[in-house]
Amino acid sequence: MNYQEILFEGSKILKFNNIKSFNLDSELLLSSILKIDRFNLILNLEKEIKNNETKIFFDFIERRKKNEPVAYITGYKEFWKNKFKVNNNVLIPRPDSETLVEQVLSEISINSKKKILDIGTGSGCIIISILNDRKKCRGVGIDISKNAIKLAKYNAKIQHLKNRIKFFNTNIDNFNVDKYDFIVSNPPYIKFNEINGLDKDVRYYEPKVALSGGIDGLSKIRLVVSKSSNLIKKSGKLFLEIGFTQTREVLKILQLYGFYNNRVIKDLGRKNRCIISTKI
Repeated sequence: MNYQEILFEGSKILKFNNIKSFNLDSELLLSSILKIDRFNLILNLEKEIKNNETKIFFDFIERRKKNEPVAYITGYKEFWKNKFKVNNNVLIPRPDSETLVEQVLSEISINSKKKILDIGTGSGCIIISILNDRKKCRGVGIDISKNAIKLAKYNAKIQHLKNRIKFFNTNIDNFNVDKYDFIVSNPPYIKFNEINGLDKDVRYYEPKVALSGGIDGLSKIRLVVSKSSNLIKKSGKLFLEIGFTQTREVLKILQLYGFYNNRVIKDLGRKNRCIISTKI
């Protein structure tokens, strides 16, 4: 069986099981097994696949047809300019969150030495991406999940950043280490009663603690903002990812805790995704 034939079989199984991105997912899974990118996979469709690779591929297809996300099956996800190791202890990095990285970088000159805090760091993809592009900055990532912190430390190590970043397994209420020029956060902001309406990939597999923002979707945002008001330096900036319908409510919360000069940034889909605020 060659690459083209096995891709056809995998796509057919996924399509039958109502996986919308059946062709793409089949290609991503096979590329991961073969350790080549999709471009080289397409260039080598006539190449024969090995028996052990065939078995792994159909094992992956079985998992995907049950809606397990491709990133959890392959064990990594591309974000910004790098690949990050992920598992079901962390939220899968999303393109929308790259808006957050882009905005932080736009505020930091190449030679600037900023101290940055990432609240709810998960896989570490946001703070690691920032530090990769700003070599003189240093960072701290915190997360309530011990397993998330373990993963973030691994991602920092393989990207040679362990000397410029520290991770703490802690609840934000108990964190009082230092003051920061910038604070960045992608907190859980989905309303509790909307979790069951999410795609099966998300609601069945991604950690609820990283998704649920309480009854109104704002409970974790309130916590991040209130704590940030004590951890940030005067005139420091808070970069906050939000749900696109939450802009008005979040602006009120920010002003309540002394954050002004707010700028609302849209994501690639032209929806409100990020608010940048200055501590007065």
